[in-house]
Order: sequence, then C-alpha cells, then structure tokens
Amino acid sequence: MENRSQWGSRLGFLMAAIGSAVGLGNIWRFPATAFENGGGAFFVPYLFALLTAGIPLLIMEYTIGHKYRSSSPRSFSKISKGMEWIGWWQVLISFVISTYYPVIIAWAIMYAYFSFGTQWGDDPTSFFVGDFLNLADPGTFGFIVPAVMIPLIVVWVLVLFFLGRGVKKGIELANKIFIPTLFIVFLIIVIRAVTLPGAFEGLNAFFEPDWSRITEGKVWVAAYGQIFFSLSIAFAIMITYSSYLPKKSDITNNAFITGFANSSFELLAGIGVFAVLGFMAVQSSTPVEEVVKGGVGLAFMVFPEIISQMPASGFFGFLFFASLFLAGLSSMISISETYIAGLQEKFSISRGKAVTFGGGLAFIVSLFFANQGGLNLLDTVDYFINNYGVALAGLFEVVAIAWFARSLKDLQQHADSVSDIKLGIWWRICLGIITPAILGYMMLQNLKTDLSSAYGDYPIDFLFNFGWLVAIGAMLIGAIITVKKWPAKDHEA
Repeated sequence: MENRSQWGSRLGFLMAAIGSAVGLGNIWRFPATAFENGGGAFFVPYLFALLTAGIPLLIMEYTIGHKYRSSSPRSFSKISKGMEWIGWWQVLISFVISTYYPVIIAWAIMYAYFSFGTQWGDDPTSFFVGDFLNLADPGTFGFIVPAVMIPLIVVWVLVLFFLGRGVKKGIELANKIFIPTLFIVFLIIVIRAVTLPGAFEGLNAFFEPDWSRITEGKVWVAAYGQIFFSLSIAFAIMITYSSYLPKKSDITNNAFITGFANSSFELLAGIGVFAVLGFMAVQSSTPVEEVVKGGVGLAFMVFPEIISQMPASGFFGFLFFASLFLAGLSSMISISETYIAGLQEKFSISRGKAVTFGGGLAFIVSLFFANQGGLNLLDTVDYFINNYGVALAGLFEVVAIAWFARSLKDLQQHADSVSDIKLGIWWRICLGIITPAILGYMMLQNLKTDLSSAYGDYPIDFLFNFGWLVAIGAMLIGAIITVKKWPAKDHEA
C-alpha cells in the first residue's frame, strides 16, 4: 500500500474536507432549522451537538481512514470482517446521493444565467415548477427537460475530469480553487445583504433567542441532525479522504478545524440569508416569519423573488447561484470519490476504469432526475436516503465500533499518537453513549412520523418504490458486494 495516493499538503486535505462538509445544506438548511428551533437559543444545543457528536465522529472517521489507509469498506473489514457491509452500505448511500445532487447544481448553473435580466419574471415559483422544470404529477416522469439535462452533462464532465486526475492533481486542486472562491463570493453576498433596508429585522428574527424552546427534545434532535448531515459523516467520505493523509498527520486538530470551519460557514450563511429575508419582509410589508422557507424552495423560489427587488439584481443573483454551484461541486466530488476508491480496491482496477464505470453509471441514473417528474423524485429519494440511509448507517457504524468491535480505545491510542490534542474519556463517552442514544431516538421519531403519515402527501406506492426501496436497497446491495473477496495482494495491507 506504499503506492497509495496522498494529499500534497495538509491545507489540501483541509480544503477538501471543508469542501465536502460545506455544501448546499449549509446555505438552505441551517438558517431555516435554526430559526424554527429557537433562533439564537438554538446555538446552545447546536454547539453541544458539535462537541459531543460532530467532532468526535469526525475524529473517529479520520482515525479509521488514517490507521487502515483504505476505502471505507476495506477499512471496516480490517476492523472486523463482519463489518465490511457497513462500509459498502455507506458507499452506496453516497452513490445514490451522487445521482441527484448534480441535478441541483445544474439548476444553479441555469439560475446563474437566468439572473441576468431576472428571467424568472414576476412569479418565480410558477417559473421554477412550470416554465423551467415542466413539473409533472408524482409518479409521472414524462420527457427529459433539455434545460436541466445540458447543464447536468456539464456538471458531470467537470466532476469526472477532477476525479480522473486523481487525489493531488484533481480533488486537491479543485478544492483549492473552489473553497476560497466560495468564501469570497459568499462574503460579498453577506456584506451586500446586511446593507439592505430591512436587514436588521431579518437578523433580529434569526438571532433573537427563544429560551423557552431549549427544553424541547425536538430542538436538540434538530441540532444533532443538522450537525450530523452537515459534516459529511457516515457517507464514507471522511474515511476515504483521511486514508490519503501522510502517516504523520494531526488527526484531532484537523477534525476541530473542519468542524469549526463548517459551522462558521453555516453562521455566515444564516446572516446572509436572514438579512435578505428581512429585506423581502420589509419590501412586502409582511413579518419575517412568513417569508422564511428552507430547502429547494428558498433557493429557487424565494431568493429569485428577492433578487428581482434588489439593486444590481443580475450581479447579486449571479453571485448567489455561483455560490450554490461552488458549494455543490466540491461536495459532489467528495461524494463520488467514495465509490471510486471502493471500486479500485475491491475489483483491483485502475482509477480511470473506476471513474469511467462508477461515474458513468451514476451519470446515467442521474438522467432520471432530469425529466418532468425529477423534482418529486429528487425530493423523495433525498428524504429517505438521508433519514434511513445516512442517519441509520451512522447509528450502525458507531454501535458496531463502540459496542461490538470495542475499538474506541485502540482508535484513541492511534489518534493520540499523531495528534497534539489528546483525547480523554469524554471522547469514548460521546461515541459510546451520547451519539448512539441521540441517533437511535432520531430514528424512532422518523419512523413514527413516516409510518403515521405519507411524506409530502405523495402517493403511497410512489414513496414505497422510490423512497423505502431505495433506502433498503442500498443496504442489501452493500451486503451482497461483501460476498466477493478482496484481491489477494491486498491482504498484506
């Protein structure tokens, strides 16, 4: 394994890890989640979740990748042969996400173009679902939408180009360009946003603490959920990325830097988004809480409406959608690298073949999201693969390592041997007790909700075929792949 690819520098690794963590969810998920869960008071459970779950899990995944110097499935198999399927399950979750994530990036490309001349007109919502996506009813897929398919091909060409160039000349180079550019672009957006009329009202709504909410269990679950999904944990990404670190790398320090950089960007995004929402509220003479929206709706329906009312609207719109493009592309590269690395090791093939096969298959599947039913399909697959893929895989991962393999002390010794910050018993308590308890509770709450009512009011058969089956299928296929033995030459590693 001496020939394993390595990052060219520590900065290169950190840029890549931060690039993976900082994605679309930072911009459109965090601000709405914080606002809905107590505003400024939400930062207490959020920070607690970061220190008791986010960073401890990051340290664990960095340590696994660094110690075993392999892809996620191979690393798990080295801990215990019976755990390899968890690694493949995580890889397949990333594969599923990589089939719809580039579609959102493709939308961002088109909206950067639409920004000039505010081509979405007076009704951005109707334009998005009607003129742009030609949205069909759930379960109906219709024809391919050229305005989505063409930029989707552009996204895949870029992703496969950087992946094909390898770790140092491809992934590291891309993130050294994208991440500083993203921070500069978003900083310009925030500076402009806070100078708009009404910005103070928006920021006041965002930061004003509602301390009565802090005792609610669902607020704490929301904080842990945000940290968990935001840091790219249990996607197989951080294990894969850390496996390319040189042998003498400070694991714990890198985890703290990644965690706090990601949270800093989320805070910056919250300031920018709520300053703009405050402007919209003042312009339309409505309370801030009535214009708050998260997810796709915020980016492609609410923001275009706000941009239309702003001075230099074309330039501001271009910057906003360029920031979505940059955040999405850096995350997309990291998501795809998980199965590229897994394929290379399991089937003993070249990187070029792994990129061609893995990336090519993901590209073909992604075309299903570029048709008239793409938005409904994307919404359903995203919901189920996150709640019953990522969160459940994370629960299995931490329970398997802490309770069954009992590897936490061994991993702690490895992390301490290369890190300035030494891990105490707090780290093992967080991973052995707090994180499994919170993730388990989250899972029960999700199941209770989804078994009592249909998600998004979609037809039951649609949710079963494209929600439950996709999430369960990722687990089953992961288990099937483990049947194939690793190449003999890899056993010496």
